[in-house]
Amino acid sequence: RERERETDREKERERHREKERAKKSERQREIDIERKREKERERERERERETQRERERERERETDREKERERHREKERAKKSERQREIDIERKREKERERERERERETQRERERERERET
Repeated sequence: RERERETDREKERERHREKERAKKSERQREIDIERKREKERERERERERETQRERERERERETDREKERERHREKERAKKSERQREIDIERKREKERERERERERETQRERERERERET
């Protein structure tokens, strides 16, 4: 009888140890699942950060392209302005030459009238 009780107690202790191993195993399984989920959340956050960085780089590239287009437009405006300035200068010179020719003709006519008066 004593041996039976000892055997029963041993079986009970073994069931208890088994129950504890099962609990420990379940806790470990839950810990592993949570770690896996956390890793996945971290990968997701990293993908989101990378997406943000890419969007930022694209905005910077677009800003650079816009600045380049503006520099080009400014260069074109400056060229056009310079051409207009040269055209204006040339017109002014031409008017001045025309006035000079007109003065020459007037001088010639004056000389002609002077000669006619002398004869």
